[in-house]
Amino acid sequence: MEKVTLKELIKLLEKELVRLGYKEPTLNYYRTNWSKIIDYFEKENEAFFSEVVAMKYVDEKCDFFAKEKAGLLTQSNIYLLRIVRMIGDFGQHGVVSRRYMRSLSRVNNQGHRDLVKGFDVYCKSLGYCSSTQRSYRRTTENLLSFLEARDCSASNIDTADLEDYVKTLMGYSYKMVEFTLCGTRAFLRYLYSEQILCKDLSEKLPSIKTRRQTRIPSVWQYDDLVRLLNTIDRGNPSGKRDYAIILLVARLGLRSIDVKNLTLSNIKWHERLIVFTQSKSKETVTLPLLKDVGWAIIDYLKNGRPISEHSNIFLRHTAPILPFSDEDHLHQIIVRYMRMAKLPISGKKKVGMHSLRHTLATTLLEQHVPLQEIAEILGHTDIDSTSVYLKSSLNLLRECSLNPEEL
Repeated sequence: MEKVTLKELIKLLEKELVRLGYKEPTLNYYRTNWSKIIDYFEKENEAFFSEVVAMKYVDEKCDFFAKEKAGLLTQSNIYLLRIVRMIGDFGQHGVVSRRYMRSLSRVNNQGHRDLVKGFDVYCKSLGYCSSTQRSYRRTTENLLSFLEARDCSASNIDTADLEDYVKTLMGYSYKMVEFTLCGTRAFLRYLYSEQILCKDLSEKLPSIKTRRQTRIPSVWQYDDLVRLLNTIDRGNPSGKRDYAIILLVARLGLRSIDVKNLTLSNIKWHERLIVFTQSKSKETVTLPLLKDVGWAIIDYLKNGRPISEHSNIFLRHTAPILPFSDEDHLHQIIVRYMRMAKLPISGKKKVGMHSLRHTLATTLLEQHVPLQEIAEILGHTDIDSTSVYLKSSLNLLRECSLNPEEL
């Protein structure tokens, strides 16, 4: 985007937010903050937007970096950072980054909306799981919103548009970039298959060699996990539910999506088994119903679960009483009890439900359970997905250490 003064940049940004359908109360909230940011830049004698000056403003406003390090950031602190980053992203790419517009319909063009619906059908025909379909839909909406901001349509997209779109992914995690490119590539193949594009532009997107084995999974210390579980108030319905959910993940390694989809028919009480079909792989998994897990589920069903016609075991406890949504990763449950237990929350270490799966896998490895058995417990169809845990245990890595003198 052509470089303009901060005041002009914010005027253009406001115009884009109006086009995207942001409501007046939200716009007023942004205007109030923009005014303060402009005043700060004028005091710093900066006419143009600068990331350095902007982050200095954020830090002075709420002591952001110290709070981030201590895990004490409030929602208002995070919103302030988002406002600043929105200005920077818009100044760099001329579009509003998708991270700020999750609650909005990002696609305004009716033709583009029809393409999104058609792409949904295309993904279902290829057998993609529901979570992948939803993610690919969001990826597609992001691309189409980017095109609309440039007064471009999907039918005349070219390699230059794709190159500029890929640049908007700067600063995102490797995994996010990789998944976004996969979803975009699938959408471009769909456009080609429907003859909307005369060339298959999916081949023009950069490919990223998988780096699955380079990441080190986040795992919990045993004492921290015990502390977390002991913090849960099992005397109230929500506590009974949360305790059972966390045990299912920590002791049996279920994915959060499978915990949410679990029904009474999946519990084989007499055989002391849990049998369910994984949402991700569509494979049937059979796990032992461990005593502590079983009693936690019984306690919730008898003394905590609201009366409901839904067959899901675990339900939301606020009206309307429904199962957890597909988009809810239950991350908020972990974070709530971490704060209550005074456990540090850092952006450098993931602390969601999935980290409990990582911890279980690492613990089993340290107990010298064969890798194939761990893969079956976790429901991995590819043992390579399980082998990543080989480097998450310092104890196991110490066993592999070499003596320099012997070399």
